[in-house]
Amino acid sequence: MVIRLAKQYGRYGYRKIAVLLRIEWWKVNHKKVERIWREEGLQLPQRDKKRRRLYHKDSSIIRLRPTHPNHVWAIDFVHDKLDNGRSYKMLTVLDEYTRQVLAVTVRTRMRADDVLEALYPLLLRHGTPEYIRSDNGPEFIAQAMQDWLARVGIKPIRIYPGSPWENGYKVVRARSLP
Repeated sequence: MVIRLAKQYGRYGYRKIAVLLRIEWWKVNHKKVERIWREEGLQLPQRDKKRRRLYHKDSSIIRLRPTHPNHVWAIDFVHDKLDNGRSYKMLTVLDEYTRQVLAVTVRTRMRADDVLEALYPLLLRHGTPEYIRSDNGPEFIAQAMQDWLARVGIKPIRIYPGSPWENGYKVVRARSLP
């Protein structure tokens, strides 16, 4: 009876089979069913690992690997506080291929226009990158930023929310001095 139920309900273990036997008026406990289960060599099939999505919605590969300088730049904010409690933002721009920090712009408040103001001199100095990787922060998804990127010919790459490790190498870190 145990083998028949195990074949019929392939994903059930010995405890669930014991419950089904009791429903059919068999007087068994789970320990007896477990002993029979082991003697017959029954076991549950291995669970498949959860598969993660490999592609973005637009069918592009999640992690575009840089192949040369000015291929992919990563931009992100680092937040910190001064001794007096006032907070400030640092916009970091990183060339992912060379791992060179191209700019660190520090301000108390930074909007999309301020990000563009920080990026423009970099384009003049280093040339135009093919891609800019950023998170979905309001400064990076603003319409002014998107229009400017399209005019200049830079393709934006978005990282998934909750996965900041996708954005560059995070070489620049805020440290409080003693």
